[in-house]
Amino acid sequence: MLKPQKTPLSNGVRLLVTPLPHTMAVSIAFMVGVGSRYESDPEGGASHFIEHLAFKGTAKWPTAKDIASSVEGVGGIINGSTSQEMTSYWLKLPKDHWKLGFELLSDLLLNPLFREEDVEKERAVILEELRGMKDSPEDWVFVMASNILWPNHPLGREIIGTKESLQALSRERLLDFRVKHYTPKNVVVSIAGAITAEEALEATERYLSTWEGTSPPSFIPAPAPSDGAMQAYESRRVEQTHLVLTWYGLPLNHPDRFALSILNAILGEGMSSRLFTEIREKRGLAYNISSYLEFFTDSGSMGVVAGIAPNRLEEALKAIIEQLALLKTQEVPEEELTKAKEFVKGRLLLQLEDSLSLAFWYGRQELLLGRTLTPAEIIQAIEAVTPQDVKRTAEGLMKSSRMKLAVIGPYRKERNWIRMVESLGS
Repeated sequence: MLKPQKTPLSNGVRLLVTPLPHTMAVSIAFMVGVGSRYESDPEGGASHFIEHLAFKGTAKWPTAKDIASSVEGVGGIINGSTSQEMTSYWLKLPKDHWKLGFELLSDLLLNPLFREEDVEKERAVILEELRGMKDSPEDWVFVMASNILWPNHPLGREIIGTKESLQALSRERLLDFRVKHYTPKNVVVSIAGAITAEEALEATERYLSTWEGTSPPSFIPAPAPSDGAMQAYESRRVEQTHLVLTWYGLPLNHPDRFALSILNAILGEGMSSRLFTEIREKRGLAYNISSYLEFFTDSGSMGVVAGIAPNRLEEALKAIIEQLALLKTQEVPEEELTKAKEFVKGRLLLQLEDSLSLAFWYGRQELLLGRTLTPAEIIQAIEAVTPQDVKRTAEGLMKSSRMKLAVIGPYRKERNWIRMVESLGS
């Protein structure tokens, strides 16, 4: 698969185009380099709030129904998303209607109406979203885990904000935040599908070339990993205990990120992973258990998430820690390493079958790293990972002093569960 063609406009907007002449669709993603980690505590949730408001009406499509009908009327899909480092507006349309899609996304980006009544309605909607998240222990335990991994830092705060910050965000404050961060130098337009680079460039210049703005502010750097194992507990009447055992990971561009991806696949991705095989299949200690990775520009996290019968929490936690210790003390057998590599490569290739996923994959790299790697280059890096790389990476990250544990369960009294990670060593 070829690299996308990159064309920077004179105002700083970066265009990436990946022509896929065999497809019947065009996917377009407008990606802005702003998310929750760019927000101060009083601004918490501003990026997500602004993303929601864009879909309430624009100069040419003045209502939410107008926006949805224009896309759905030709069979397309449209949506947005906000993460810690990026806000995205995207759509996927039949190839004959891509120009409509590009014009619509441009209007969302440049001309949202931001009516006062829409701000108040959407504030209520997002507060309900926050309540729903709190009501879901399997979701809220992740928020708890992030909070103790990055205390008093935006990375530790929920992306959609807090009740206090959401209630205090005024229309004026949202607009001020938007003006600072929504600038041409902070935007990547990534397109993949049945379109030529020339067609995409013509549309981008038509709608975005006259847009002006200053350089955007940066985020607060992630703090250095701190020693001191820690836990957070919340008592609830639940049938299942929910836990996240988490620790610091690696930045998005770290040379060991490929070894870490292999380690994660071995540990807890899929039903053939060590955690699933040992803790669910062999011991019956958990219904669901897996591991996860998060990569940020200057930091990252890794962890294990599980749902466990309340009376088997300590037994399950001990079994999890045993699996982490094995990765630190023993090299992965070549056969298992090969299977993990094929898993990671296969999931990547399956993901990139879709034009929207491809547009996001290349666009995110360009936005956060300023360059793009092709799938072939990623696969080459995955193939180069050795058993020694995996063990070294595990030894460097899985330290008992840096473990954080979040638990939601039906216990009357909190117990010192985090003490059980001491066997991992430093």
